[in-house]
Amino acid sequence: MTDTLAPRGIIGVMTPAMNTVVQPELELLRPTGVTNQMQRFRLGGDAVSDDIAEEAAMLMDCNPLAIAVGLTTDAGAGGVRKLASRCAELSGLLGVPVCNASEADHAALRALGAAKVAVVTPFDAEVDRNVRANVEEAGFQVAAIKGTEAPSLPAICETPLDDIRAVFRQVAEADCDAILQVGTALPVVAMIEDLEAELGKPVVACNAAVYWQTLRAAGIADPMAGYGRLLAEH
Repeated sequence: MTDTLAPRGIIGVMTPAMNTVVQPELELLRPTGVTNQMQRFRLGGDAVSDDIAEEAAMLMDCNPLAIAVGLTTDAGAGGVRKLASRCAELSGLLGVPVCNASEADHAALRALGAAKVAVVTPFDAEVDRNVRANVEEAGFQVAAIKGTEAPSLPAICETPLDDIRAVFRQVAEADCDAILQVGTALPVVAMIEDLEAELGKPVVACNAAVYWQTLRAAGIADPMAGYGRLLAEH
């Protein structure tokens, strides 16, 4: 559907209820003639969320072309597969593409031709073992992984930008084709261009990746300068 402010289409965006980063980051990336319309859900259980289907059904009242789920589940064992299954189920129910940040990350790495990656997370070393396993299960070699070690999920949104930059610099020392960032509450999108220039490697930030994939699924293929190679070239 289109409207006066969105003559090219509406993108639905869903994010965990406590996440205050996805919405402003995806607004930074919004092409001319497109609007983002938000809906929140609560995390929980093997189904990822008990209320995501109900919330997604309400979001469909504004007739989005596609939905971006601003969530990575790499922190849990088998989490990426669970999220993929849930989003495939939602897409079948709603009749529009439903993209998620974990799968979008992997699609973005493939688009960039990356096989060996360094990974930035908001987690500690114990949780990072699950992240490594999920990235490797997707077919990538993990050359390095390091987290900002946020003490809780809500605290990820409060991570100082200098702390995030420091972790990127640390993992960039590894022999890798690209740097992947997981955890949609970690604010990275506005730094992508500067990080790529400084580190000399493409950066796949999960919020940029899921919006990129969702736009492409909606038939919107605008290149976008200022936010890294992924959005500018693919």
